[in-house]
Parts: sequence; structure tokens; C-alpha cells
Amino acid sequence: MDLSELERDNTGRCRLSSPVPAVCGKEPCVVGVDEAGRGPVLGPMVYAICYCPLSRLADLEALKVADSKTLSESERERLLGKMQEDGNFVGWALDVLSPNLISTSMLGRVKYNLNSLSHDTATGLIQYALDQGVNVTQVFVDTVGMPETYQKRLQQSFPGIEVTVKAKADALYPVVSAASICAKVARDQAVKNWQFVEKLQDLDTDYGSGYPNDPKTKVWLKEHVEPVFGFPQFVRFSWRTAQTILEKEAKDVIWEDSAPEDQEGLGKITSYFFNEGSRVCPRASHQYFLERGLESATSL
Repeated sequence: MDLSELERDNTGRCRLSSPVPAVCGKEPCVVGVDEAGRGPVLGPMVYAICYCPLSRLADLEALKVADSKTLSESERERLLGKMQEDGNFVGWALDVLSPNLISTSMLGRVKYNLNSLSHDTATGLIQYALDQGVNVTQVFVDTVGMPETYQKRLQQSFPGIEVTVKAKADALYPVVSAASICAKVARDQAVKNWQFVEKLQDLDTDYGSGYPNDPKTKVWLKEHVEPVFGFPQFVRFSWRTAQTILEKEAKDVIWEDSAPEDQEGLGKITSYFFNEGSRVCPRASHQYFLERGLESATSL
């Protein structure tokens, strides 16, 4: 899978896709939707769709696709290779959401939670398939949140398409399994080859699984927090694990034009995000400065 476009710019959202097989514009097609990397504190979240004609669904199932979590890394890569070889009837598309995008969305003054971000990304990918000429008649989605609510929302967005949203859909429907494989391979590759925009010395790329409860990941976070600038953009600084480390390890940053009364009683980094009137930014993160076009603390 070619992620060179993502490697050139991994700070926002990146969409990648296969060519659309000619048959998918002619015959009724089924689309599967799944994601990888929803929970980790490190790296991007990847949403994927996979699609094929209903008449070729048995051929896709014959590839022995399965929920990506039940497969080894080599098995996932082998199956993705098979799907790419069968590009005359199987297509896919990805949205790679950077840690930076996820955290700034969740901690913005207008809150945009992870479920809403996930729902909108899935909707966008389905619409992308339609815009590319895929004759979509059925969609199967691995749920985020309540499946009934999610299905109703998608059905309203695509009234002419039969939509099914289920928990564990990646284990129930081969086309969703195929999407989960695409998403997981892309996420693993993105994490492995992550291009750090920060110039970091003695960078340790052994981050563990990237999940908040992984001891190796926690150690990496503690070793790579900068007292003023916070974490590299590889880190989802909106995650509680990251915020807790920032609150313990990072320095307070106070704006010189702040009134003295505004500087009292704000001891947590989250106070910046949730106290809109304040001009005090305790334990400001690297992202805080980037959003304001500041290259360093000296710019203050």
C-alpha cells in the first residue's frame, strides 16, 4: 500500500484510494466500512471502505478475509495483496486522520467528539465511493456508539441505499472484514514509518502498541514530553493518559499581558481549553504554539 502522500504531510487528513474497477460502475455493489486505531494514544485513526459487485461477493469471501484483529500482520498484508491483485472487481478507499486532527477536534471550543468524527468520516467515504461512480446499493458498517442511532443517521444520508450497522460487523460480513484489513494495514504502516515534523534527538521508535494501558507506551510518553512544547504531533494530546503526563511534567506558560487575577487558580492544561476567557495557558502543548503560528516559547 502506497502511503507516500501521507508521509509527505501527516498533520491533517489524508485520503487514499485504489482505482475504481470498471465493473463497480455497472453492477450493483456492496460497501463495507470499518476503522483501525480508534483507541490508541499514539498515531492516526484510519477509516476504510472496501467494495465489490454483489455478484462477486462469493469471490471476496473465498479469499478468506476475516476480522483484522484475528489475523497476524503477515496474514493481513497477504490478504491485502490478494485484494489488490483482484483489482478488477475489488476497490477500496481510506481516510487517515492524524493525531493532531483528532485532538484539535476534540478540544476545540466547539467540541467535536470522536464518535461524531467517526460517523462523519464514514459518511464521507461512502459519499466518495458514490462520487467516483461506484454503483452502491448496500452498505455494511461496524458500529461506533448505538447501532440503531448510527444506522438511522446513515439511512437518512443515503435514502436510496440499504444500510446495515452492526456491532462486530467485521466478523459478520466479509466486505467489512476486507475494510478492516485495509484500515489495519494502513495504520500499522503509517505508525511504523511515521515522519516526525519535530526535530527530535535520540528518538526511540519502540512505542509499544500505542494503547494507553501499555506500559511501554506510557514510558515512551514520559520520555518524549518536552517541558514547554509538550508532545510530538504523533501523540493524541486530548487523551487522558497524555494530559496526566503533561500536568505533571510540563511547565506553566503565562502570557505577559494577562491580568494578575486571571493567572490564579488555573493549574491544569485542560484549563486552557475549557476556560475561554482566560489568557493563561498552563502546561501548554506543542500544538498550542503551532495553532498560533509560534515557533517557540521565545515568541511569547
